[in-house]
Amino acid sequence: MHTRMNIAVVGCGTVGGATALHLIENADAIRTRYSIDIRLSAVVDKDLSRARRIGLPDALLSQDVEPVLSSPEIDVVIELVGGTGFAFTLIERALSAGKHVVTANKALLAHRGRELFAAAHAAGVSLAFEASCGGGVPIVRAIYDGLAGARFDAIYGIVNGTCNYILTQMIRRSISYDDALAEAQRDGLAEADPALDVGGHDSAHKIAIMAALAFGVRVDYDSIRVGGIDSLDLIDVQMAGRLGYVPKLLAIAERTASGLSLRVGPALVPQAHPLAWVSGPFNAVSVYSYPTGHTMYYGRGAGGSATAGAIVADVVSIAVGGYPAVFAAPGIWPDQTPAAQIADATQTARRFYVRALVDDRPGVLSELADHFGTHGISIAGMHQDEMADNGDALAPVVLITHRVVEANLADAVREIAALPEVAGRCTVLAIVDEPREALIDHA
Repeated sequence: MHTRMNIAVVGCGTVGGATALHLIENADAIRTRYSIDIRLSAVVDKDLSRARRIGLPDALLSQDVEPVLSSPEIDVVIELVGGTGFAFTLIERALSAGKHVVTANKALLAHRGRELFAAAHAAGVSLAFEASCGGGVPIVRAIYDGLAGARFDAIYGIVNGTCNYILTQMIRRSISYDDALAEAQRDGLAEADPALDVGGHDSAHKIAIMAALAFGVRVDYDSIRVGGIDSLDLIDVQMAGRLGYVPKLLAIAERTASGLSLRVGPALVPQAHPLAWVSGPFNAVSVYSYPTGHTMYYGRGAGGSATAGAIVADVVSIAVGGYPAVFAAPGIWPDQTPAAQIADATQTARRFYVRALVDDRPGVLSELADHFGTHGISIAGMHQDEMADNGDALAPVVLITHRVVEANLADAVREIAALPEVAGRCTVLAIVDEPREALIDHA
C-alpha cells in the first residue's frame, strides 16, 4: 500500500478533463476514506485549451510527455489519448519506466492488449482498464473480483450508448434509423462519423476484453462476428414490439460445447428480460455464472464524469494494493492464457425472426414454408398485417423459427430472397433466449 501517489493524466479531452477535476476535487475524500494521498502532478496534451477552460491550474499543464515518462516522482500514468498508435507507445514506455498505467482505451486493449499486459508483468507494475468496457459500469471489477472463482457461462452486453439511444428513439417515437441518428448527432450522443459505434465495432472491442477476462482465454479480435444497427428498418422494430420483443445491439460471449461463441449484432430481447428495459444512452451487462447465477450491471456507459469515476477507482485500487495483488495472479490475463477455441457461429442453434416482403396472393406463404421445411426449419409462429384488397400490394410477413442451426436458416433465406414473389432483402434477427442458470439448490 502507498501512502502517496503522484498521477499524470495524458490526454485532456472530455474524459481527461473530468478525470483531472475528479482527482483534484475528491482528493480529501479519498485521503479520509483510504489514508492515501492521491496527488495530480501533471496534465499533458498537445492542445491545452480545454484544460484551461475547465480551470485546471497552469502549473500542472504541459505539452511535453517526456518529463512525465522520465520523472521518478510519477507513480501512475493515465492514458486518455485514444487510438492504437501513440497510445501504445506511451503505455509501453510508461510501463517500462516502472509506472502503473490506467487506460480507457478499449480498441488498443482489444487489438494489442496481450503485448501491453506482458510488458506490465515484466516490469512488475499494473495495467488497469475498468473504464474501457462500460464507462462508469464496474463490469471489469465484477468479473475479476466480485465473481472471483465463478465459472462464466455467458455475457450479454448493451455496451454502446449511441446505439441504445438510437434504438430507444426508434421504439418510442416510431422514427427511422436515419432520423434517430441525426437527433443523436445533434444532441452530442453520436459522432459525426458514427461508423465505429453503429457498425458494432466499439461493442466488439469491449466484448473481446470482457470475454478474455471472464473465460480465461486470449481472444483474437478477428474471431468476433460483428454486425451493427445501421441496416435496421423501422418496420422490424415495430413488428418486434408487437411480438413481445425489443431490438438491442448486443455483444455476446457464450460458452458452448464446441468452444467460445463471440458475436455482436442487433438481436431481439424478450420484453420481460431486464436488458429490454435499458433505455437511452445507458449501458447494461448481464452475466451468467455458476454458482452465482444471473447478475446484471447497469449505469452510464460513457461521458466524462462516469468514465472518470471508473478511472479514479482504478487509481485508488492500485494505491491501496488491491489491484496489483490481483494483477500478479497467473492465469487471468491475456498474456498468460491460451488462445480461445472459437465456436463456428453459423453452426450454433437459436431462434430467429425472419421478415420478407412478398406479393399478397394465394400460395406465397405455402411456398415460403416449403423452403423452410426443405432445410429442416420448424416455424413457431407467423405474423402478417391485413392488407388492402387492391390485388397488387406487397405484404410484410414475419416468421419466428424454433431453434435452428444458423447455416441452415441462411440457406433457406437465400432461396426465399431469390423468389420472384419476394421483393428486396429478407431481414433476419437472432432472438435471445435467456440461458438456463446452472444453479444447485443445496437447501
